[in-house]
Amino acid sequence: MLPEYFFFLAKIVTVVVAVLILLVGVVAIVTKGKNDAKDTLRINKINDRLDKITEKLRKEVLSKGVLKETYKAEKAGKKARKSAKKEELSTKDGEKIAKKRLFVLNFSGDVRASAVSSLREEITAILTIATPDDEVVVRLESPGGMVHAYGLAASQLKRIRDRGVPLTVIVDKVAASGGYMMACVANRIIAAPFAVIGSIGVVAQIPNFNRLLKKKEVDFEQITAGQYKRTLTMFGENTKKDREKFQSEINEIHELFKAFVVENRPSLNMDEVATGEHWFGTDALKRKLIDEMMTSDDYLLTASKDAEIFEIKYVIPKKSFIEKFSYGAQSAWDQLWQRF
Repeated sequence: MLPEYFFFLAKIVTVVVAVLILLVGVVAIVTKGKNDAKDTLRINKINDRLDKITEKLRKEVLSKGVLKETYKAEKAGKKARKSAKKEELSTKDGEKIAKKRLFVLNFSGDVRASAVSSLREEITAILTIATPDDEVVVRLESPGGMVHAYGLAASQLKRIRDRGVPLTVIVDKVAASGGYMMACVANRIIAAPFAVIGSIGVVAQIPNFNRLLKKKEVDFEQITAGQYKRTLTMFGENTKKDREKFQSEINEIHELFKAFVVENRPSLNMDEVATGEHWFGTDALKRKLIDEMMTSDDYLLTASKDAEIFEIKYVIPKKSFIEKFSYGAQSAWDQLWQRF
């Protein structure tokens, strides 16, 4: 009776797996090329938005006489700035010198640095036209997360510097751990006075249920190939040797982190700042973790007087229910196989 039951169960599993594979294939065919059509690069000229806000407010609060004088003074000021900085003066060849362009990106980081998917597309788009006379500003907010994910995000920002395009990172709230790994790539780091900066350290934590399993008389078995394929585990009994190996791996990551920061900000005293601590803007400035204190709003408002500012955003469409289901089915199928 028991062999028949297992035979029946095997047939059911086979049918379910076959259906899942078929469903994944159908969805892949139906959605092929569909997402690419939905992917969008949105460009918003911040100068236009600021001009509209300013104009509307002026008309509401200023009298006609004052408004006229304001326009007159503004016109004279623009003319003086153009003359001083030669932004609109004719060159020897009779061509006009273009205004500086400032490209703004927004990065809001989670544990997986998911926003890197959009960031890499945004940077690629910018690098097709940006020159060393332009500037890229990244409004960065992240408490950090997975090492490899933020390593990739930092590498994306490094593409900008490698092209010789000035890179400024502005932190209004937090750039800690992996977030600071990204920020340190910039030519200049600006932060608000109470922004959280630093946390140049590494942390790993894992619960262990081994004693509970023993109490309930539940065995746990784990088979690996390779002496250190697994060190600390959630269910097995962790040994001193396991902990020492895991600690050495954490220390190695910390050394790589510090080396990366030093490479990009050699003036830092690593013994002082690589303790895993974080500091607010004022103290971070004293420790040279940042270069200046200012909010992103003030920076862009000031820059808008002399530069054309473009906010770039790459929008990735949300997956439909069927796509999410097919992805989950594919993941479940992958878990049935041993993976490296």
